[in-house]
Amino acid sequence: MTDSISNSVSIIIPTLNEEENILPLVAEIAACAVSFREILFVDDHSTDATCDKIRALSGAHPIRLIEQDGAGPGLATAIMLGARAARGEILLVMDADLSHPPDRIKDLVAPLFAGTADLVVGSRYVKGGSTPGWPAWRRTVSRAGAALAHPLTGLHDSMCGFFAIGRSRLLELAPQTSGFKIVFETMLRARGTLRVREVPIVFRERARGKSKMSFDVALRFFFRWLHAMLKHLAASRRERGVDLASATEALHPEAPGE
Repeated sequence: MTDSISNSVSIIIPTLNEEENILPLVAEIAACAVSFREILFVDDHSTDATCDKIRALSGAHPIRLIEQDGAGPGLATAIMLGARAARGEILLVMDADLSHPPDRIKDLVAPLFAGTADLVVGSRYVKGGSTPGWPAWRRTVSRAGAALAHPLTGLHDSMCGFFAIGRSRLLELAPQTSGFKIVFETMLRARGTLRVREVPIVFRERARGKSKMSFDVALRFFFRWLHAMLKHLAASRRERGVDLASATEALHPEAPGE
Protein backbone atom coordinates (compact mmCIF):
# COMPACT_ATOMS: atom_id res chain seq x y z
CA MET A 1 0.00 0.00 0.00
CA THR A 2 1.07 3.56 -0.59
CA ASP A 3 1.64 5.89 2.34
CA SER A 4 -1.63 7.70 1.67
CA ILE A 5 -3.53 4.43 1.79
CA SER A 6 -1.71 3.07 4.84
CA ASN A 7 -2.49 6.28 6.74
CA SER A 8 -6.18 5.73 6.02
CA VAL A 9 -6.71 2.45 7.92
CA SER A 10 -7.71 2.33 11.57
CA ILE A 11 -8.07 -1.15 13.08
CA ILE A 12 -10.66 -1.28 15.87
CA ILE A 13 -10.45 -4.16 18.35
CA PRO A 14 -12.90 -4.39 21.28
CA THR A 15 -11.42 -6.16 24.32
CA LEU A 16 -12.66 -7.74 27.53
CA ASN A 17 -10.18 -9.83 29.54
CA GLU A 18 -7.95 -10.78 26.60
CA GLU A 19 -4.51 -10.41 28.22
CA GLU A 20 -3.19 -13.65 26.68
CA ASN A 21 -4.16 -12.65 23.14
CA ILE A 22 -2.94 -9.05 22.86
CA LEU A 23 0.72 -9.78 22.08
CA PRO A 24 0.13 -12.61 19.55
CA LEU A 25 -2.65 -10.62 17.86
CA VAL A 26 -0.49 -7.53 17.36
CA ALA A 27 2.37 -9.76 16.19
CA GLU A 28 0.11 -11.40 13.58
CA ILE A 29 -1.20 -8.04 12.36
CA ALA A 30 2.36 -6.71 12.06
CA ALA A 31 3.52 -9.86 10.25
CA CYS A 32 0.81 -9.85 7.58
CA ALA A 33 2.44 -6.96 5.67
CA VAL A 34 -0.64 -4.75 5.76
CA SER A 35 0.03 -1.07 6.37
CA PHE A 36 -2.27 0.76 8.75
CA ARG A 37 -2.41 4.06 10.59
CA GLU A 38 -3.32 2.79 14.04
CA ILE A 39 -4.74 -0.01 16.14
CA LEU A 40 -7.46 1.18 18.51
CA PHE A 41 -8.13 -1.17 21.40
CA VAL A 42 -11.45 -0.31 23.05
CA ASP A 43 -11.60 -1.98 26.44
CA ASP A 44 -14.82 -2.81 28.26
CA HIS A 45 -13.66 -2.75 31.91
CA SER A 46 -11.24 -5.71 31.77
CA THR A 47 -10.32 -7.07 35.20
CA ASP A 48 -7.10 -8.78 34.08
CA ALA A 49 -3.88 -7.30 32.63
CA THR A 50 -5.36 -6.56 29.18
CA CYS A 51 -4.87 -2.78 29.43
CA ASP A 52 -1.32 -3.17 30.76
CA LYS A 53 -0.42 -5.42 27.81
CA ILE A 54 -1.82 -2.87 25.37
CA ARG A 55 0.05 0.04 26.95
CA ALA A 56 3.29 -1.96 26.93
CA LEU A 57 3.02 -2.36 23.14
CA SER A 58 2.13 1.25 22.39
CA GLY A 59 5.80 2.30 22.32
CA ALA A 60 6.69 -0.09 19.51
CA HIS A 61 3.47 0.10 17.47
CA PRO A 62 0.90 2.79 16.56
CA ILE A 63 -1.50 1.64 19.25
CA ARG A 64 -4.05 3.59 21.28
CA LEU A 65 -6.10 2.37 24.22
CA ILE A 66 -9.61 3.67 24.76
CA GLU A 67 -11.25 2.66 28.00
CA GLN A 68 -15.02 2.69 28.13
CA ASP A 69 -16.27 4.85 30.98
CA GLY A 70 -19.87 5.95 31.29
CA ALA A 71 -20.90 4.34 28.01
CA GLY A 72 -22.96 1.19 28.08
CA PRO A 73 -21.20 -2.16 27.74
CA GLY A 74 -21.17 -4.27 24.59
CA LEU A 75 -19.43 -4.74 21.27
CA ALA A 76 -21.49 -2.21 19.34
CA THR A 77 -20.82 0.48 21.93
CA ALA A 78 -17.09 -0.25 21.80
CA ILE A 79 -16.99 -0.21 18.00
CA MET A 80 -18.84 3.10 17.72
CA LEU A 81 -16.61 4.61 20.41
CA GLY A 82 -13.58 3.52 18.40
CA ALA A 83 -15.12 4.82 15.16
CA ARG A 84 -15.59 8.28 16.60
CA ALA A 85 -12.00 8.36 17.90
CA ALA A 86 -10.39 6.87 14.78
CA ARG A 87 -8.05 8.99 12.63
CA GLY A 88 -8.23 6.79 9.55
CA GLU A 89 -10.79 7.04 6.75
CA ILE A 90 -11.26 3.27 6.60
CA LEU A 91 -12.24 1.22 9.65
CA LEU A 92 -11.30 -2.44 9.98
CA VAL A 93 -13.11 -4.13 12.88
CA MET A 94 -12.02 -7.48 14.32
CA ASP A 95 -12.17 -9.53 17.52
CA ALA A 96 -9.29 -9.76 19.99
CA ASP A 97 -9.38 -13.54 20.46
CA LEU A 98 -7.59 -14.40 17.17
CA SER A 99 -10.75 -15.92 15.70
CA HIS A 100 -10.55 -13.45 12.80
CA PRO A 101 -7.53 -14.07 10.55
CA PRO A 102 -5.28 -10.97 10.26
CA ASP A 103 -3.96 -12.25 6.93
CA ARG A 104 -7.37 -11.41 5.42
CA ILE A 105 -7.26 -7.74 6.42
CA LYS A 106 -5.80 -6.72 3.07
CA ASP A 107 -8.60 -8.54 1.22
CA LEU A 108 -11.22 -6.70 3.29
CA VAL A 109 -9.87 -3.18 2.81
CA ALA A 110 -8.81 -3.50 -0.86
CA PRO A 111 -12.34 -3.18 -2.38
CA LEU A 112 -12.94 0.00 -0.39
CA PHE A 113 -9.76 1.59 -1.73
CA ALA A 114 -10.64 0.41 -5.24
CA GLY A 115 -14.04 2.07 -4.92
CA THR A 116 -15.90 -1.16 -5.70
CA ALA A 117 -17.56 -1.65 -2.29
CA ASP A 118 -18.78 0.37 0.70
CA LEU A 119 -18.78 -2.51 3.18
CA VAL A 120 -16.70 -5.71 3.07
CA VAL A 121 -17.52 -8.55 5.45
CA GLY A 122 -15.43 -11.55 6.39
CA SER A 123 -17.86 -14.41 5.83
CA ARG A 124 -17.89 -17.90 7.30
CA TYR A 125 -20.74 -18.98 5.05
CA VAL A 126 -19.64 -18.28 1.49
CA LYS A 127 -17.53 -20.68 -0.56
CA GLY A 128 -14.10 -20.98 1.05
CA GLY A 129 -15.30 -19.93 4.51
CA SER A 130 -15.61 -22.30 7.47
CA THR A 131 -15.89 -22.66 11.26
CA PRO A 132 -13.66 -25.62 12.17
CA GLY A 133 -13.94 -26.92 15.71
CA TRP A 134 -17.36 -25.46 16.46
CA PRO A 135 -19.80 -27.66 18.42
CA ALA A 136 -23.01 -28.58 16.59
CA TRP A 137 -25.23 -26.31 18.73
CA ARG A 138 -23.12 -23.24 18.01
CA ARG A 139 -22.96 -23.94 14.29
CA THR A 140 -26.74 -24.50 14.20
CA VAL A 141 -27.62 -21.27 16.03
CA SER A 142 -25.18 -19.20 13.96
CA ARG A 143 -26.33 -20.68 10.66
CA ALA A 144 -29.99 -20.19 11.54
CA GLY A 145 -29.45 -16.54 12.42
CA ALA A 146 -27.50 -15.89 9.23
CA ALA A 147 -30.08 -17.67 7.06
CA LEU A 148 -33.01 -15.76 8.55
CA ALA A 149 -31.17 -12.45 8.14
CA HIS A 150 -30.30 -13.07 4.50
CA PRO A 151 -33.62 -11.84 3.02
CA LEU A 152 -33.21 -8.56 4.91
CA THR A 153 -29.51 -7.95 4.34
CA GLY A 154 -28.54 -9.92 1.24
CA LEU A 155 -25.55 -11.21 3.22
CA HIS A 156 -24.71 -14.84 3.91
CA ASP A 157 -23.05 -13.87 7.21
CA SER A 158 -24.37 -10.64 8.68
CA MET A 159 -23.61 -12.01 12.16
CA CYS A 160 -19.82 -11.78 11.68
CA GLY A 161 -17.85 -9.04 13.45
CA PHE A 162 -14.91 -8.94 11.00
CA PHE A 163 -15.57 -6.16 8.49
CA ALA A 164 -14.27 -3.00 6.83
CA ILE A 165 -16.25 0.17 6.14
CA GLY A 166 -15.65 3.86 5.55
CA ARG A 167 -15.58 5.76 8.83
CA SER A 168 -17.90 8.52 7.62
CA ARG A 169 -20.39 5.95 6.32
CA LEU A 170 -20.53 4.06 9.61
CA LEU A 171 -20.94 7.27 11.60
CA GLU A 172 -23.66 8.41 9.21
CA LEU A 173 -25.61 5.18 9.67
CA ALA A 174 -24.76 5.02 13.40
CA PRO A 175 -26.18 1.62 14.38
CA GLN A 176 -27.78 1.59 17.81
CA THR A 177 -25.05 1.09 20.40
CA SER A 178 -27.39 -1.14 22.36
CA GLY A 179 -27.15 -3.67 19.56
CA PHE A 180 -24.86 -6.66 19.36
CA LYS A 181 -24.53 -7.53 15.67
CA ILE A 182 -23.36 -4.29 14.15
CA VAL A 183 -23.10 -5.50 10.52
CA PHE A 184 -26.71 -6.69 10.61
CA GLU A 185 -27.93 -3.43 12.12
CA THR A 186 -25.84 -1.34 9.70
CA MET A 187 -27.38 -3.17 6.75
CA LEU A 188 -30.89 -2.57 8.07
CA ARG A 189 -30.24 1.15 8.50
CA ALA A 190 -28.59 1.44 5.08
CA ARG A 191 -31.78 0.22 3.39
CA GLY A 192 -29.98 -1.21 0.38
CA THR A 193 -27.73 1.79 -0.26
CA LEU A 194 -24.44 0.01 0.53
CA ARG A 195 -22.40 -1.86 -2.06
CA VAL A 196 -21.39 -4.96 -0.13
CA ARG A 197 -18.87 -7.72 -0.72
CA GLU A 198 -18.26 -10.89 1.30
CA VAL A 199 -14.76 -12.35 1.61
CA PRO A 200 -14.44 -15.97 2.80
CA ILE A 201 -12.62 -16.52 6.10
CA VAL A 202 -11.73 -19.49 8.26
CA PHE A 203 -13.07 -18.59 11.69
CA ARG A 204 -10.62 -20.01 14.23
CA GLU A 205 -11.60 -21.11 17.72
CA ARG A 206 -9.73 -19.24 20.44
CA ALA A 207 -6.58 -20.94 21.73
CA ARG A 208 -6.02 -18.70 24.76
CA GLY A 209 -8.25 -17.12 27.37
CA LYS A 210 -11.85 -17.83 28.24
CA SER A 211 -14.57 -17.70 25.63
CA LYS A 212 -17.51 -15.39 26.29
CA MET A 213 -19.71 -17.66 24.18
CA SER A 214 -21.89 -20.41 25.62
CA PHE A 215 -25.12 -22.09 24.56
CA ASP A 216 -27.09 -19.80 26.89
CA VAL A 217 -25.36 -16.65 25.60
CA ALA A 218 -25.87 -17.74 21.99
CA LEU A 219 -29.58 -18.27 22.55
CA ARG A 220 -29.97 -14.88 24.25
CA PHE A 221 -28.17 -13.22 21.34
CA PHE A 222 -30.35 -15.09 18.86
CA PHE A 223 -33.61 -14.01 20.48
CA ARG A 224 -32.43 -10.40 20.82
CA TRP A 225 -31.58 -10.45 17.13
CA LEU A 226 -34.94 -12.03 16.28
CA HIS A 227 -36.71 -9.26 18.21
CA ALA A 228 -34.75 -6.63 16.26
CA MET A 229 -35.61 -8.30 12.96
CA LEU A 230 -39.34 -8.48 13.78
CA LYS A 231 -39.33 -4.78 14.74
CA HIS A 232 -37.69 -3.96 11.41
CA LEU A 233 -40.25 -6.00 9.48
CA ALA A 234 -43.12 -4.31 11.33
CA ALA A 235 -41.68 -0.86 10.58
CA SER A 236 -41.24 -1.77 6.92
CA ARG A 237 -44.88 -2.88 6.69
CA ARG A 238 -46.04 0.39 8.27
CA GLU A 239 -43.97 2.38 5.77
CA ARG A 240 -45.40 0.40 2.87
CA GLY A 241 -48.88 1.09 4.23
CA VAL A 242 -48.20 4.83 4.31
CA ASP A 243 -46.77 4.75 0.79
CA LEU A 244 -49.79 2.80 -0.46
CA ALA A 245 -52.19 5.26 1.18
CA SER A 246 -50.34 8.20 -0.39
CA ALA A 247 -50.41 6.56 -3.80
CA THR A 248 -54.14 5.82 -3.47
CA GLU A 249 -54.85 9.43 -2.47
CA ALA A 250 -52.88 10.68 -5.48
CA LEU A 251 -54.86 8.41 -7.82
CA HIS A 252 -58.21 9.30 -6.27
CA PRO A 253 -58.11 12.96 -5.12
CA GLU A 254 -61.17 14.44 -3.50
CA ALA A 255 -63.54 16.19 -5.87
CA PRO A 256 -63.49 20.02 -5.76
CA GLY A 257 -65.72 21.39 -3.05
CA GLU A 258 -65.81 18.18 -1.04
